[in-house]
Amino acid sequence: MDNIVDSLNSAYQEFVGAAAHVLETKESSAAQKTAATDAALENFKQKWELFRVACDQAEEFVESIKQRIGSECLVDEATGYMAGKSGQHSTGLPPISAVRLEQMSKAVRWLVIELQHGSGNAGGAATHAHPSAPFDARFPEDAA
Repeated sequence: MDNIVDSLNSAYQEFVGAAAHVLETKESSAAQKTAATDAALENFKQKWELFRVACDQAEEFVESIKQRIGSECLVDEATGYMAGKSGQHSTGLPPISAVRLEQMSKAVRWLVIELQHGSGNAGGAATHAHPSAPFDARFPEDAA
């Protein structure tokens, strides 16, 4: 994360420096178009693009962190981990094991893949779960 912050800060500083250089060059040339002003503008455009790339990378990093936090919260909620911490309230759903949550997640993914490939047999797919995520009758929530 420090690398991303440093990269973004550096790109920003270079972008602001290039903008200042454009203004200084334009002022020194009495607002006339010269080779120096053209070069300063070209440098400014390059720094702008580098800054945009750094911003995009930072945004991607933030989105990945948000997804990871969301996934961890989902697992904590599903397994009842958060309910045991400092008296926080639960949603009223019985907790399930993290292993069972992963099995159900895999089963859903396989169903989605089968539907995307046009199997046209969604009902059959549900009764014949993929071997990597077998139905386990020990869990009462599956019986319903």
